[in-house]
Amino acid sequence: MEPPTKRAHTDFQAAQLASYKGTPLELKCINTIRTLAADMVQKANSGHPGAPMGCAPMAHVLWSSVASGGAGRSHSASNPGWWNRDRFVLSNGHACALQYVMLHLSGYEDCGMEQLKLFRQVGSHTPGHPENFCTKGVEVCTGPLGQGISNAVGMAIAAKHLGAIYNTADFPNIISNKTYVICGDGCLQEGISGEACSLAGHLGLGDLIVLYDDNHITIDGDTGLAFTEDVNKRYEAYGWHVQTVGDVANGLEDLNKAIAEAKKVTDKPSLIKIRTEIGFGSPHKQGSASSHGAPLGDREIELVKSRLYGCDPSQSFFVDDDVNAYYKQQAAEGDAARAAWDAEFAKYKVAHPDKASELERRFKHELPNDVFDDLPTFVYGKDKANATRKFSEACLNAVAPKVPELMGGSADLTGSNLCQIKGSGDFQKATPEGSTIRFGVREHAMAAICNGMFAYGAFRPFCATFLQFAGYALGAMRCSALSKFGVIYIMTHDSIGLGEDGPTHQPVEMLESLRAMPNMHVLRAADANEMAAAYQIALKNVHTPTVICCTRGTVAPLEHSSRVKAMKGAYTVIEEEGEGAPDLVLVATGSEVWRCVDAAKALQSEHSIRTRVVSMPCQDIFLQQDEEYRRSILPGNIPTLSVEASSENGWHRFSHAQIGLTRFGMSGPLEELFIKFGFGAENVASKGKALVDFYKDLGGNVPDLNARPSFVNFSGVDH
Repeated sequence: MEPPTKRAHTDFQAAQLASYKGTPLELKCINTIRTLAADMVQKANSGHPGAPMGCAPMAHVLWSSVASGGAGRSHSASNPGWWNRDRFVLSNGHACALQYVMLHLSGYEDCGMEQLKLFRQVGSHTPGHPENFCTKGVEVCTGPLGQGISNAVGMAIAAKHLGAIYNTADFPNIISNKTYVICGDGCLQEGISGEACSLAGHLGLGDLIVLYDDNHITIDGDTGLAFTEDVNKRYEAYGWHVQTVGDVANGLEDLNKAIAEAKKVTDKPSLIKIRTEIGFGSPHKQGSASSHGAPLGDREIELVKSRLYGCDPSQSFFVDDDVNAYYKQQAAEGDAARAAWDAEFAKYKVAHPDKASELERRFKHELPNDVFDDLPTFVYGKDKANATRKFSEACLNAVAPKVPELMGGSADLTGSNLCQIKGSGDFQKATPEGSTIRFGVREHAMAAICNGMFAYGAFRPFCATFLQFAGYALGAMRCSALSKFGVIYIMTHDSIGLGEDGPTHQPVEMLESLRAMPNMHVLRAADANEMAAAYQIALKNVHTPTVICCTRGTVAPLEHSSRVKAMKGAYTVIEEEGEGAPDLVLVATGSEVWRCVDAAKALQSEHSIRTRVVSMPCQDIFLQQDEEYRRSILPGNIPTLSVEASSENGWHRFSHAQIGLTRFGMSGPLEELFIKFGFGAENVASKGKALVDFYKDLGGNVPDLNARPSFVNFSGVDH
């Protein structure tokens, strides 16, 4: 294919300008966005050029002030963390070249031109999908479709609640931001977005505005292959304000009008369905799935630039002076808005010092000095035995009055999860000051909404369901861990010990699935003291999500449990009798610890097997301790039996043999199930003796579980 002549590309560009209903500079800005995105993907030889090229008009509007004919989204390149910035979420994260281009044009330091040229390269600030911890100006990790729009619902909840608490009659706009989203067909096909958007409609989140890129294309081809519903009617049924814009390629007037109208609707979230063409400007790939997920090719990009007004086919990664000046002016207006807010907040601090001080503390993720003072301490022989979910309820309500940033709720299981903050009131459309969120039966969206709340700042969100139903939420929980969002997950009914509901509800693999996830603390407390440690760990670890697993049934009291010791992840709850090393170590979690205590007593009294019992509420935290401490608890060369009513997987590094689950559970009373599956004290004692005898028969040669190398395989600097 021969490159176009100068006369030909001049004619194409003149034709585009002639049909465009807007200023030449506006069109040139939009075309610059398109070609920069295409250049990025081409240089990387990887990525998604089509959506950025189709969505460029939307991005231009969102990054332009009202005075310049845009949406007037407030943000600040010089202070990306400004509290009252309008949040932006690119839910179709594969289109991230679009976001990086806009951050570059707006002057964000992480997206200089060299970073655009390093798109998708190791260590760059322009990774293959948006990562909040990697790029300033990116709020959340998006890419798994549906997550971003669901995060945005959480951001809108956060803003509405904070505004209700901290805005005053004399300062009504301390928290007054909006949340904007660009999403695609894929996001709206994912079930999580339906869950989240249904709740958003119920809650009347009027400051949430979603621009839906209706380009009719998915990876497989036209959306007509699998997605023919009337999206507008669905969102109207959710309680959203819905508009349609038929064209943005030839002018922005209709889009600007739609956004202005959406801003006026304060009692409903808004969806603007915008008809676009994927790969706009590409003569051979526009409107085709071929522009979705692969570079256009050098020749095709040359043709694109020859057809788009203001572009030079001979230049790559080029921003003309007038375009650069335009976006610098937009950035300056954003900084001016932030400066005006700073001045207003300074006055607010004088008029309302307590509110201002608390806001500052919350956005810094600092805890009050006395936050843990009221956590309950179990007194053996005096306090009543109970289920650990009851201990969780007590701990939650002990810390909540001192940390109002704790906000959340349950997926329609409040009475079972026991996660109601007493006296908090419900967060509803009419009562945004309430801090209990009724998520409904929407586990996946619940977790993603909590991610959005954490991303907003000033919140430590929590959510709750049965542990088995973490499976519904797992995609968003993984995003919590990846994003370094310290969401607190309260997961009750944590084993076959939930009883009669049977194997559909009894988790087997879930603990190991969650433990296998990087940057995720999984805590399974054995009693009230360990539960207090779990809450202390969760609140202190701001950038690590925590799963607090709780029993449905009662656990027996532990005489020597300790909150302080449990903070180390594992500790000796029952010492072996006599001098010297123990004959056997039993290591357990949660409801199995007290059963191991009973088994240890039987082993000593009936077989003179000196048995140590170790409680291990959190494997990861234990592994963070120094080697000396770890060996003092689990010597490694003493026969060690792990006992947990969950999968055996993961316990082999801590124990020589395991009592765990290798099959699904059954329906029946919990104590009968514990005995049937081998978790009763009698079987634990029997298997413990068998383990000791096994190694005696081998001449006492017990493999040292700690005698193995530990390699660090990651090289270089992390983000």
